[in-house]
Amino acid sequence: MNIEQLFRLDGRVALVTGGSRFIGRWISEAFIAQGAKVYICARTVEDCMQTAEELGPNCIALPQDLSTVAGCKALAAQLAEHEQKLDILVNNAGVAWGEPFEQFPEKGWDKVMDLNLKSPFFLTQALYPMLKAAASADRPAKVINITSIDGQRLNPWETYSYHASKSGLIYLTKRMAARLIEDHINVTSIAPGAYPSKMNRAARDHGEEVARSIPAKRIGRPEDLAAAAVYLASQAGDYVVGETLTVDGGLVSAKVGVSIDA
Repeated sequence: MNIEQLFRLDGRVALVTGGSRFIGRWISEAFIAQGAKVYICARTVEDCMQTAEELGPNCIALPQDLSTVAGCKALAAQLAEHEQKLDILVNNAGVAWGEPFEQFPEKGWDKVMDLNLKSPFFLTQALYPMLKAAASADRPAKVINITSIDGQRLNPWETYSYHASKSGLIYLTKRMAARLIEDHINVTSIAPGAYPSKMNRAARDHGEEVARSIPAKRIGRPEDLAAAAVYLASQAGDYVVGETLTVDGGLVSAKVGVSIDA
């Protein structure tokens, strides 16, 4: 058994949405280091192109707005101009919205649900023929949805549609996995905890303070999340189906609650 080879991605083609920065970029960089060719998608053309240039010749930019079904189909058509099959899809593009309950707007609901929950489904659907073309019993294709621990427990903020979208995506992962395993396509998810990003400004700007509430006593590092993605995308994760891998330093499963005993 060659353990190192289990985690290699040589010859594989991946697409990472939201790939121009933070989680998407970390995953893309790790995939490239393991031998994959990676296409990244982002809504902002300049950011997408710049990141692809920085990550080198095995990273190709496909700018696209995935907030609509039309955008998902357009991205699938773009990719089909370059490749005949797709080994790995990472549904990472996402957005958050926080506002008090009394004022929480419809646009804050629809924007988050469309990008975080609807788009992963319809993009996977649009790319299904390419994923199926790459898949076999010996080497399944992979779909990795980036969910969140906010789909598993409450955060302190009034992010109603974000909570709903991420918990929904965790269960959608299971439903899609149950169907797509028939075609040797493994669907899983990664639920990140506190990582420094534009979406998680608390971890980004107040890391030491946030770390005090985490059992591991630190916020997440890029390599924590990148390694989890490589595991699921590679041969090492070929027997993992429908599961959510929580990478959070123990916030969900190892944090002791406050006692209510007298």
